[in-house]
Amino acid sequence: MKYLFWFLFYVSALPAAVKAQDMASLFIRMPNECILQLEDAWRKDLVELYRAGKPATLDNTMKGRSTLVQLTPDYLFLQSSERSVVEMKLLPLINHTNIICVVTTVSAPVADSRVAFYTTDWNRLDASDIWTPLPADRFIKEAADRQSEAFLDALSRMDMDLIRYRLHAEDATMTAEYLTPEYLSEEDRGKVTPWLKAEALVYQWKTGRFETPY
Repeated sequence: MKYLFWFLFYVSALPAAVKAQDMASLFIRMPNECILQLEDAWRKDLVELYRAGKPATLDNTMKGRSTLVQLTPDYLFLQSSERSVVEMKLLPLINHTNIICVVTTVSAPVADSRVAFYTTDWNRLDASDIWTPLPADRFIKEAADRQSEAFLDALSRMDMDLIRYRLHAEDATMTAEYLTPEYLSEEDRGKVTPWLKAEALVYQWKTGRFETPY
């Protein structure tokens, strides 16, 4: 099924691959419903301000401010509102085609992310063919005594999973940070943190898929 999916994707993507794609043009052409705070004309204004070396900040439709923080040919970081950011990354496939990864992170107040994938014509792709979200279990230290009373007590306090995903301008990786402890009280955080890995987990983009970190 996976190979049929990618074969159909390559066939449908060929017309779009004829013309050059860069992040600026994709950002301007993205459907308005993908980023409710900014219509296409405003996104174009942000790109022009950024390229002119001016502060790329505009009022948005949510009565807030949006700032284009970073823009490269294959990466974008947008502070879409006071509490939300959008990252976009062009990821290469075969035959010089690409797909777009979009990570939307909302802090309310603890950050939590959603990851989506699109063709360069902004048709949404089935994310299950491209990546596997990390369960909370992957952030627990391998050496943890999972049968201990202290561990089970700590685990019972993590009643939701808050994970911040981040893309990177420098390479085709995506990091995942488990932020549920930041949602807890200081007392509960102190009981949970010793069982968790301190470092972020890193996905590597390989052969059309984000490989799950081990």
